[in-house]
Amino acid sequence: MAVQVITLVVFAAVFVIAEVRRSHIGIVMFAAAAGMGVLVAGLPLDDVVAGFPVDILVLLVGVTFFFGIAKANGTIGRLVDRALVVVGDRPGALPLTFFVLTGVVSAMGSPLGGLVMAPIGMTGAHRRGIDPMLMALAIGTGLSAGGFAPTSLFGIVTWGTASAAGIALNPLTLFAVAIVANLVLLAASYLMFSARSRVPVTTGGGGGPQEPGDTEAPVREPFTATHRITVVAMLGLVAAVVALAVLDLEPDVGVLAFAFGAVLTLIDPDSGRGALKEIDWSTVLLVGGIITYVGVLQEIGSVDLLGDLAASLTVPLLAALVICAVCGLVGAFASTTGILAALVPLAIPLVQQGGIPGWALICALGVCSSIVDVSPFSTVGATLVATTVDEQERPRMTALLTRWGLSMVVIGPLALVGALVLPAMAA
Repeated sequence: MAVQVITLVVFAAVFVIAEVRRSHIGIVMFAAAAGMGVLVAGLPLDDVVAGFPVDILVLLVGVTFFFGIAKANGTIGRLVDRALVVVGDRPGALPLTFFVLTGVVSAMGSPLGGLVMAPIGMTGAHRRGIDPMLMALAIGTGLSAGGFAPTSLFGIVTWGTASAAGIALNPLTLFAVAIVANLVLLAASYLMFSARSRVPVTTGGGGGPQEPGDTEAPVREPFTATHRITVVAMLGLVAAVVALAVLDLEPDVGVLAFAFGAVLTLIDPDSGRGALKEIDWSTVLLVGGIITYVGVLQEIGSVDLLGDLAASLTVPLLAALVICAVCGLVGAFASTTGILAALVPLAIPLVQQGGIPGWALICALGVCSSIVDVSPFSTVGATLVATTVDEQERPRMTALLTRWGLSMVVIGPLALVGALVLPAMAA
């Protein structure tokens, strides 16, 4: 147990030290993962390095490159112009629109499929002067809500694990809880970030900067053959994700984005070269370093230790709170799907002991694992940071998404256990 505790303490200390020294957390964390894994935990270096999330690297690079081409050749600009025309003089409706669109795509089998909306939504927010944090949270909450549909991965894993353990859980109830919880978070996002606005900076699909105070309507530039091909590729990416999910083949959005991006760069080499600068390597290193350390924690049993401590608590309600918090904390740094599959079984002994309704606890646990996904140390949050249009906003986005994601580790369990488990126990 001493090794597990030491590695957890060092994990927290690296965050503090790197922040105080204004150093790149990902690089420091990777070095700490190697040191703790080899010197303290006695793991082979190859095992430590194997924890580097190549899948997330492929996802981030593939998605940002693919949509970088769409941005460089003007396609995203034209799509955003048309979206802004539909929204009209109601810019506040844009985040809600992307919440719904992301939720619909996420409900079609793979929650991460909703990430295809991020580049378009973040560009639209930049154009209309909406705080990118508000748009990021709208997309993140939409993805979380849609992911718990009975047809999507989060919902299937959560409901399936509960069903296998003999816990009665209506999948539509789980979906409804996820929608309500994420709508509440979206409303909080509007209250916190809608006041920060600025003058829109661009107009038209390929238009340049707009002078302050210039409120002239955007020019709807026509779609060329290249733009139409790019739109077809974007629709093809979404269709491929949905089709693979329907066929029970977990789609790799990053690989698919690389495939469609390769086709586009052969058609338009200039845009392909321009898209390379859209790849946010800083975010890749940030996520890679932290998840590598989390892999060491999982390998030596530190995560299991937290779960066992929660399950050993004699007060059922307190145990439910701790288990939900553990799921949220780990989910902020690792795959939500993996966390659901690994930690939902921790709730089963509590339910079997009686006193805690299984459906309420599983719903709370599942949503707590997902609402932290906007943390920049997870796939969703990292993509939102990487697709932020203004590079000067990215450090602010990283800081705010970190605070939001980690605050959900506390707020989520308190709110969901209080709203679901406590009333169900009293009923």
